[in-house]
Amino acid sequence: MAQTNYISPFARPLYVMLKPVGAVCNLRCQYCYYLEKKGLYPDIKNHVMTEELLEEFIEQYLNSQTQPEVLFTWHGGEALMRNIGFYKKALELQRKYGRGRHIENCLQTNGTLLTDEWCRFFKENNFLIGISIDGPQHCHDKYRKTRDGRPSFYNVMKGISLLKKHGVEFNVMGVVNDYNVDYPLEFYNFFKSIDCRYIQFAPIVETEDGQPASWNVPAEKWGDFLIAIFDEWVKQDVGKYYIQYFDSTLANWVGEKPGVCILAKTCGHAGVMEFNGDVYSCDHFVYPEYKLGNIRKDTLTGMMYSDRQIKFGNDKYEKLPSTCKDCEFLFACYGECPKNRIIKTEQGEDGLNYLCKGYYKFFRHVAPYMDFMKKELENKRPPANIMYSDLVK
Repeated sequence: MAQTNYISPFARPLYVMLKPVGAVCNLRCQYCYYLEKKGLYPDIKNHVMTEELLEEFIEQYLNSQTQPEVLFTWHGGEALMRNIGFYKKALELQRKYGRGRHIENCLQTNGTLLTDEWCRFFKENNFLIGISIDGPQHCHDKYRKTRDGRPSFYNVMKGISLLKKHGVEFNVMGVVNDYNVDYPLEFYNFFKSIDCRYIQFAPIVETEDGQPASWNVPAEKWGDFLIAIFDEWVKQDVGKYYIQYFDSTLANWVGEKPGVCILAKTCGHAGVMEFNGDVYSCDHFVYPEYKLGNIRKDTLTGMMYSDRQIKFGNDKYEKLPSTCKDCEFLFACYGECPKNRIIKTEQGEDGLNYLCKGYYKFFRHVAPYMDFMKKELENKRPPANIMYSDLVK
């Protein structure tokens, strides 16, 4: 059958992340890619989403959903710089327009503004909280500092303690950079020590003046980092600690959709709405050329299921260089995130992922383990059996 570039828009649920305060934050992490987005709106002083716009979004978002369960994701900047009353209003509007559907809320925060009041609210309303923390203190404080240059680790840890005190479900997002990439097991064991069982990594890949940034994680070290943690995880932690990269790799290995968009064949299903109603193709593509419209005059379904957005999603695969399309591990990463395709192939083609060598190293290393776990799943046995196999002895 001939391959088609078209994906039916209704084959995937509509998902749009919200930015209640836009690119506003109480920290000044050196590698942050988002605060510069404030420059897109130089004539707007107050980067705060109004309740009127919030209601418009919630009504459209819920009316556009075809699934019985609906997820709202609140992001920043720093999402807690919007007061608690805003989120109480959001829940009221979700009940108003939800028509009895099951609604979940996820909020990403740096954790430094958490209080007992916030945590009680999150617990009472079943929020999942994502905490940004880059490992133990010496790793975290390397780049994640306050506006006046002070370290932020202890304030984040206080926030985590409050979440645990109130029984709020949370996971962690750790940015991997040129410094903490050298401490993979310390990084992993730190998250285990704070009893976080759902762990996400985000390798930092940015540019400065058109060149890879100094704080970027080196490509091959990224592979070494993943391998070191995988080798520890596969011995004793499968089914106990859930690491997004490993779960998504296994999903691709067995032909299922991965839980993370960067390892999927196509993207474009996850947009982002700024504080003023502007909708962009992706959180990592908040640039004028990727603006789809504004919710005040365009519908979410019209924007997110537009030919333009579908092309954006399909380009993830279609624009891969031939080196990637000929790779034995194409099925495992599909060139990863398009935002990281900033280098050339050895043949001089544009569009190679900056982290390619690291991913290739990782996939080659884990292939026999993934093959084993795939067979276990095919035979309706738990993949955690890998821990008792000859592969890890």
